[in-house]
Amino acid sequence: MKPIVLIERLSKRYSIGGLHPGYMTFREMVADTLFAPFRALRGMDNPTYQTLWALKNINLKIEEGELVGIIGRNGAGKSTLLKILSRITKPTTGRVALYGRVGSLLEVGTGFHPDLTGRENIFLNGAILGMHRAEIQRKFNQIVAFSEIEQFIETPVKWYSSGMYVRLAFSVAAHLEPEILLMDEVLAVGDAAFQQKCLDKMHEIRQQGRTIFFVSHNMAAVTRLCKRAILLDEGAIISDGPPEQVVNQYLSATWRIGAQRDWPDASKSPGNQVVRLRRARIRNEAGETIAAVDIRHPVGIEITYEALKSGHAFTPVLDVHDDEGVHLFSTHDTASEWQRKPRASGSYTSTAWIPGNLLSEGNFLVDVSFISFSPATALHAQERNVVAFQTVDNQQEGSARGDFIGPIPGVVRPLLMWTTEVSPRS
Repeated sequence: MKPIVLIERLSKRYSIGGLHPGYMTFREMVADTLFAPFRALRGMDNPTYQTLWALKNINLKIEEGELVGIIGRNGAGKSTLLKILSRITKPTTGRVALYGRVGSLLEVGTGFHPDLTGRENIFLNGAILGMHRAEIQRKFNQIVAFSEIEQFIETPVKWYSSGMYVRLAFSVAAHLEPEILLMDEVLAVGDAAFQQKCLDKMHEIRQQGRTIFFVSHNMAAVTRLCKRAILLDEGAIISDGPPEQVVNQYLSATWRIGAQRDWPDASKSPGNQVVRLRRARIRNEAGETIAAVDIRHPVGIEITYEALKSGHAFTPVLDVHDDEGVHLFSTHDTASEWQRKPRASGSYTSTAWIPGNLLSEGNFLVDVSFISFSPATALHAQERNVVAFQTVDNQQEGSARGDFIGPIPGVVRPLLMWTTEVSPRS
């Protein structure tokens, strides 16, 4: 079957370090020519232009109906790729074949003229995106109602807030009914209610079998909404596959930690003459090391450590926080067999289990410490950001999400028991 998007050997090069001669005004070109001999005498030659490859040899095949998440650090080439797909910029080498109408929602207000009213920009933007005037007129009321800016529709858009820009731009792009929709981190500007409307519309577009490119730094949204993710780094594709796997690779590279960490050399492991940490990992109930955890299932934080001397009463402590630094909770081994009782020398493996349907979706990091409470409080080791994991919500039955598809606030999302009583009307 022919793909809806075909990208072959795509590269994009930019020249940086100064104003390109092709974009100089006539006055600037004359001045540059006149002063060139004086710069040469002073050893101030024209600055050399550096070459930046924003994209390097990209090859992709996207099938009809795929919702593809594009992730990566700032400057990785995500926006450049979408601009080439939307024909805003041309590639340096390679080719792009698009077999369908494209709707683009890139930077806020792209395709809007600031001096035109909201009404005029709907017709202008719709025409740019390939809509006929009759089609725009037929959908005009739907576009305005979705954007929720009816009272400002006759106001020039230069007076709009960024949120109003996004509402109108998304509404036009969504009602274009494109076969290919390109979205670049624009939902972050809208409020929670409008984000939910946009996500509902994306869900509707995907159910219609249309293709969506979704660029976002919200890893939870990528894993929840997309069936495929692509990781870009320095203009090249690093990974292409299931969102959980690709997101974990991105987070591991960003945080420089993953789901498992080992210290083969005991002398370099965290600790002191009493206890040393040798390994930490995230595991499931089957004993497998995992980086992405289904939000409905328990997740175990397992640590292996060595008691170097007998006679010390210590306990392992775990602190869990999210990727924004919010401290979720601290837990330590409270089993009666270890409370204020000295441990024999040897190797220990302890696992703390976090029940399913407790944490919200997101990314979490774990700190490991060893503390003695008796006869006096003493800190033997404290290692921050030892391992990391991600909770994934796939909108399946059995989670606290229900039929809501938008972002749910909060660091915990327990599945609570609800009871409802109905009294018939008299």
